[in-house]
Amino acid sequence: MSITTRFLGPDRLEVGAIGYGAMSFANPYGQSGEYDPDKVAREILDRAAKLGVTMIDTADVYGDSEEIIGRAIAARRDEFVIATKFGIVSAPFGGAEARIDGSPAYARERLERSLRRLGTDHIDLYYQHRADPAIPIEETIGAMAEFVAEGKVRHLGLSEAAPDTIRRAAAVHPITALQTEWSLWERGIENEILPLTRELGIGIVPYSPLGRGALTGAITSRDDLKGEDHRRGLPWYSEEHLDGNLSTLHVVRAIAADLDATPGQVALAWLLAKAPDVVPIPGTRRPAFFEENTLAAGLTLTEDHIAALERITVTGEREHDTAVATQNWFNGVTPPR
Repeated sequence: MSITTRFLGPDRLEVGAIGYGAMSFANPYGQSGEYDPDKVAREILDRAAKLGVTMIDTADVYGDSEEIIGRAIAARRDEFVIATKFGIVSAPFGGAEARIDGSPAYARERLERSLRRLGTDHIDLYYQHRADPAIPIEETIGAMAEFVAEGKVRHLGLSEAAPDTIRRAAAVHPITALQTEWSLWERGIENEILPLTRELGIGIVPYSPLGRGALTGAITSRDDLKGEDHRRGLPWYSEEHLDGNLSTLHVVRAIAADLDATPGQVALAWLLAKAPDVVPIPGTRRPAFFEENTLAAGLTLTEDHIAALERITVTGEREHDTAVATQNWFNGVTPPR
């Protein structure tokens, strides 16, 4: 079986309908146990190639993810669309907040570093990870456009950008994709961002499409979150909100049972049904779960299923602060409480 393909952006970047988010190699949820990241990456990419998953998403702040992915694709680079990001500067020491740098010089430095770490001569989709409030977006995108002209980057993207930023960026160079959090638990983009991307022809790459794991049904209480798990500091997962939020999953489970699917597959199928240029990038370090996620591309929801899913509501914010500070955990720095 090979999943269908989709096209992102005005330049129509062709990718599999579901991608793979490699942030899992940064150990964001405090996963326990020893494992061989190179072995896992090879196994996942072997399955990806067979299933038609072509877009592999990482970032320069996801620990050693770029190197791990680079080694895994070394003999099969042309089989994948590699996406990575720059712009979040690692905290220099524990407790200090990370910062954003969108300067052309920093963009150039990180591009060259990512190329080396990935072991490739080009990046297929290069994102600005967060917009820098101190640098006009026109300057950053202008520098990134130079990378395209040089052949080192094929397509440009933005991550978690505001509407005005998106519009101004697209006026400088075509924007292929906006990466943003979007799931049954986080629908904030639907009011302003989604209509704008429809207008501009920009594809959407939802990260955390499974509600940071909750929509798989694997989390039943805060006891399931290890002490070092980043989610313990998120409002969704707080003692105040978690039980109520988890109660919404009975809808997802009922539809999953109706379709002989898993709750996670239903959550991904809902996103795929939203528009033909939506490509979610669920992440996992378990090859079996990777394959399970990918098979959601073959799941068809009825109008009644979609209507029931869209009545789901959760309480609490996805983050205390969705800007810079909450990104510290990519490098093991405790997020603010």
